[in-house]
Amino acid sequence: MPRSLVLSGGGACADPWHPFAQTSARLADVLWSLGHQVEVTDFVADRVTDLSGFDLIVVNAASGPGAPAAAQHRCAQGLRAALDRGLAVLAVHTGVCTLLRKLGPAHVQVHPDRHPIVAGLAGFDLIDERYVGLRLTPGLVPLATHRHEGRQYPLVWARQVGRSRVVADTLGHDVQSYDSAAHRQLLSRAVQWLTGDPADPSSTSA
Repeated sequence: MPRSLVLSGGGACADPWHPFAQTSARLADVLWSLGHQVEVTDFVADRVTDLSGFDLIVVNAASGPGAPAAAQHRCAQGLRAALDRGLAVLAVHTGVCTLLRKLGPAHVQVHPDRHPIVAGLAGFDLIDERYVGLRLTPGLVPLATHRHEGRQYPLVWARQVGRSRVVADTLGHDVQSYDSAAHRQLLSRAVQWLTGDPADPSSTSA
């Protein structure tokens, strides 16, 4: 049984805009549905110092200007150590630490030819907050995108970082996002690829 840890915004890693307790509960539901043993914690800065024993961590927490520098440093060190060990990482919404944009109806364009995670999946609509102006690693290939003021911006992407698989899903502002069956399916496929679950075609190598 895979072991997953949801790092949920709390303390220095909370903010006034995101209901982390609610969205982390929804993320835990997705993981439980895939047969994972799940732990949810809002002691983010303390918990990331030792992530041994987990197959996957889900980052659903803030780390913006309001967080003390010491807390940000501990989080960064812990995550770097996890990546060095090959731990899979799913960063959700503000877990990618970028700028906020407008919350409202959105159309998600899926690019099914780009990666096993999205193979065979179609675009969908939902209520969510979309990000623009992300600083991305050169050569990164978006698996899902949205349009804002005539330009296309990435929403979901996957990477191999050393020994680790990493997926960023910038959707998930509040529970409305997880009311979307299509978004939950996309998350399930991402988790299965991250953990190498042979029960799903998305688990094959990119």
